[in-house]
Amino acid sequence: MARTPLSMTPTGWFQVAWSPEIAVGAVHTMKYFNREMVAWRSASGKVSVFDAYCEHLGAHLGHGGRVDGENLVCPFHGWEWNSQGRNVCIPYEKHPNKGRRIRSYPVVERNEAVWIWFDVDGREPYFDVPDIFADFGDGKTAADYYPPIPASTLYRPGLEIHPQYIMENGVDFAHFKFVHGTPFMPEFTRHDFGGPVSYVDFTIAFDEGATLEAATSGVESINAGLGCSVTKSWGMLDNRTMPAVTPVDDRTSDVRFTVWIGRKAGEDGPEFDGVMTDYGKTMAGFVIEQFENDIEIWAHQRYSDPPALSRKEFKGFTALRKWAVQFYPDGGPAGGDPERPYSGAVVKGHA
Repeated sequence: MARTPLSMTPTGWFQVAWSPEIAVGAVHTMKYFNREMVAWRSASGKVSVFDAYCEHLGAHLGHGGRVDGENLVCPFHGWEWNSQGRNVCIPYEKHPNKGRRIRSYPVVERNEAVWIWFDVDGREPYFDVPDIFADFGDGKTAADYYPPIPASTLYRPGLEIHPQYIMENGVDFAHFKFVHGTPFMPEFTRHDFGGPVSYVDFTIAFDEGATLEAATSGVESINAGLGCSVTKSWGMLDNRTMPAVTPVDDRTSDVRFTVWIGRKAGEDGPEFDGVMTDYGKTMAGFVIEQFENDIEIWAHQRYSDPPALSRKEFKGFTALRKWAVQFYPDGGPAGGDPERPYSGAVVKGHA
């Protein structure tokens, strides 16, 4: 991928793990937004995410640090830090150091995932991570689906992909036919970019011979900022998906994809609780394969600004890119590609 002109430090919620990856008492080392971080789960089950270095003498808390009750203990001198990153104990002093604090990040556990709020200016969250069941309002719960972890997930670390590419994919009606082999291009029934959480719905089918005029299936998506999206498919294979792209550094991101497959009739009794059946694995594999087809494109894509849009593409792409600007600390891109900056005359936005 050519280096993107888009900031790799957008504001929003970003997935840093699946919940089962961080057990009680575990300290999980990671790097996001050019920062070394640790995630840890206290005895009560609360997950916290910190910058990785102890404020005392800079020991990395992910290498030898341990959880003691509700605190994270530094391996170097035993200083203890609570879930807000505040020092609560120096074992060889009578009082903690109240003047120093490790940077901590707002954390939400939802949809089997751990999300952190990132904002370069330290602002508090002003929108939420959507619930993949409750927020679609159809009465479905996780009990109606096979458990997605670990069999219905995809993890691709360190790819040269920007979170906005995945969001643009949602308004790119034309790619469905050429990348995913749909018999017709979908028709969008909703584009709502009125706030930091956007909504995009469209009709689509994957059955050979299906037509737009007779389509009885589609997709609804809720996009919370650039890092978090949940989708619901209706009228076809009952599935819900959660793609998540989290920047690692100035060029790369980690990509995660989680798939919930609706339970097959006869596989919804108590004996199937917590069980992923062969049917569930097979159907999840089909959905993941389609997402992998997108990844292959994104990983080698150059961000075009302005893009050469057709008339039919203009409305969706323009609305999404205007919406996306709000999440960038620098107000968005300055050019199409810093390695090949656009320097020609101003052109029309569409053909």
